[in-house]
Amino acid sequence: MDRIYRHQRHIYDASRKFYLLGRDQLIDGLQPPKGGSVLEIGCGTGRNLIRIAQRYPDCACHGLDVSSAMLQTAQGSVAKAGLEGRIRLAQADATGFDPQVLFGRAGFDRIVISYALSMIPPWQGVVTEALRRLSPGGSLHIVDFGDQAGLPAPFKAVLLRWLALFHVTPREGLPEVVRGMAEAAGADCRVSAPYRGYAVHAVATRRSGALV
Repeated sequence: MDRIYRHQRHIYDASRKFYLLGRDQLIDGLQPPKGGSVLEIGCGTGRNLIRIAQRYPDCACHGLDVSSAMLQTAQGSVAKAGLEGRIRLAQADATGFDPQVLFGRAGFDRIVISYALSMIPPWQGVVTEALRRLSPGGSLHIVDFGDQAGLPAPFKAVLLRWLALFHVTPREGLPEVVRGMAEAAGADCRVSAPYRGYAVHAVATRRSGALV
């Protein structure tokens, strides 16, 4: 991942804002409890975490990424925003991490995965791990590329070719897989397909007392 992002990280936010749709809507829908905690898996440049910290000023924010290059950029962005005391970053594999070791906490009230599953080959393992790290009553919020079912077929073909240049692969069947994983983890799941299916937005809420 460092090889991919060594140069891309400098223009990542400027270039992605035109086609990573639904990120800000996801942030608006988080609504963490007062004094709650948020983790972003695949936090990249820190763009989302900064917005989350600004949107929810009494919330503790955490981010992890496997790429040290991206984390370097994120740390600089967090410092520039004056949020070093609010946002903690760590390098870790999203398919298996210990939040107690990384951040000194057992779980999180909200976990965010924004356009990261389409870049992680073992993406199902990431969802499983995220569900496992939710606090009771906590929720996992996912936004990523959808099936573009409501858009013209040529648009989808061009988009897929464009995304392939950046090693991005939309996950076929993501809604069904997430629903199944959520049920197995004792979580309720709702899924929507905004922008005529351009994106998929899933929210899995862990039932209080559910074992994961």
